[in-house]
Amino acid sequence: MGADDESLSRRVLREGKTKAGLVLVLVLVLFSAAGPLVSSHDPFASDFTFGISKEQTPLGPSALHWLGTDRIYRDELVRLALGGRLSLAIGLGATAIATAVGALVGMIAGFFEGSVVDVVLMRIVDVILAFPFLLLVMTLGVVFERTTPLTILFTLGLTGWLGTARIVRAKTIGIRSLDFVQAARALGQSTPRLIWLHVVPNVSPLLLVLGTMSVAQMIIAESVLSYLGAGISPPTPTWGHMLFEGQDYYQAAPWILLAPAVTILASVLGFNLLGEGLRDAIEPKR
Repeated sequence: MGADDESLSRRVLREGKTKAGLVLVLVLVLFSAAGPLVSSHDPFASDFTFGISKEQTPLGPSALHWLGTDRIYRDELVRLALGGRLSLAIGLGATAIATAVGALVGMIAGFFEGSVVDVVLMRIVDVILAFPFLLLVMTLGVVFERTTPLTILFTLGLTGWLGTARIVRAKTIGIRSLDFVQAARALGQSTPRLIWLHVVPNVSPLLLVLGTMSVAQMIIAESVLSYLGAGISPPTPTWGHMLFEGQDYYQAAPWILLAPAVTILASVLGFNLLGEGLRDAIEPKR
């Protein structure tokens, strides 16, 4: 590890946003991973014996059901943890696809600035960006008769790369004009080798920041799809659908609404803080 890497590591660890975001993300990951393991409740089975209050309403938080039961008396904690597994997996997977596609398109367009390749790629990006992101995702989501985690993952991943492509293109244009890149080109290095050796390493920190913050956007998009009924089909638990189910019980059983709302908020806040902390550490002069 060189001096620059050590300096960057120290800056990352000093950032309060990075620490706060990392704590929130780790807590959510641990909760999603361990939640179903610490409870013996079946996330798909209704507890008509101990999950109903005397008023015949969902049971509130108790020693048996730590976060209470939902509208049909299923354990809220286990379902929330399983929903977290799906949301985090889809968010991370879709971000990986979107970042890879956006980085590839952006580097090619930026390196060939002004060429036919650049013009065609950027016009495609501009046309797709004319549509609101969530509207585009919902349109693609309803095309499938029965959506699965895999279809949602690829739908989000293949529609979420546009902003990354434009930012990476601008960064690549700046890198391409640097003296050492021009010198390498003059020495006869091929374009793929120039991009791999000089553009990719210099764009990677930016991609890390963009990818981290993109996870929050993907989690929101997946939750919105589930809330509107265009996401993963029930009875598979998702945070968005749990939020939908709890909206009619905000007075009689507020925990049904609050539990998914708090987890969505915490996940989005965690990844955004982590991304902002990484950005401030990578670009301290900003």
